[in-house]
Amino acid sequence: MDENAQLTVIARIKSDFTTKFGIPRQSGLVPSQRATIVFEPAYRDANALRGLEGYSHIWLIWGFSKVEMRAWAPMVKPPRLGGNKRMGVFASRSPFRPNPIGLSSVRLEGMEAKPGLGTVLHVSGADLMDGSPIYDIKPYLSFTDSHPDARDGFAAAQYDYALNVVFEEPWLGMIPKEKREALIGSLGQDPRPAYQDDPDTPYGFEFAGFDVRFRVKGDVLTVFEVVKL
Repeated sequence: MDENAQLTVIARIKSDFTTKFGIPRQSGLVPSQRATIVFEPAYRDANALRGLEGYSHIWLIWGFSKVEMRAWAPMVKPPRLGGNKRMGVFASRSPFRPNPIGLSSVRLEGMEAKPGLGTVLHVSGADLMDGSPIYDIKPYLSFTDSHPDARDGFAAAQYDYALNVVFEEPWLGMIPKEKREALIGSLGQDPRPAYQDDPDTPYGFEFAGFDVRFRVKGDVLTVFEVVKL
């Protein structure tokens, strides 16, 4: 491929996360997180999706569209390692890479023909911000893409825990029932950078039209306010 070749956006995702903060750090960590893939007008040909209904999972190749690009560096500081330990960029999934491309495996929940949008894909377990550009979609093949004996390197120890999520009254009641499981799952992953551990510091992120505000003390995350945007 020519080094000046451009990728074409074929679709964009509609997600409950409108900012980077709070998004699950990897696909599949919050299976209840639902999203919709809407194709760009030039790619709304149903023939392009023929046969996709036979797959349970798909790969999304997409772009970190909100990353402020800088000169590439061979070393990065993964947030889950405290933000002060360097690892090779190709040993990480940092968005700060020579090409800001993401790769996510998501469950295909269904396909739906929608007036004015063509066929859209409903997926779960996505880790994309609302509006993120998608460059390609490929079927997930269990007989070649799954490796049960794979080693997870330094990332292995970082995802074997979850915070206990507590909502002060009456804030959970403001969240629509169908959105609660995904929100609690995302909060339980601890959205904070690993190097921030002040129990008095308030945090917040936008989710499904709400600003969710919380603090973390020990292994308990407490939501102290929810504001409708």
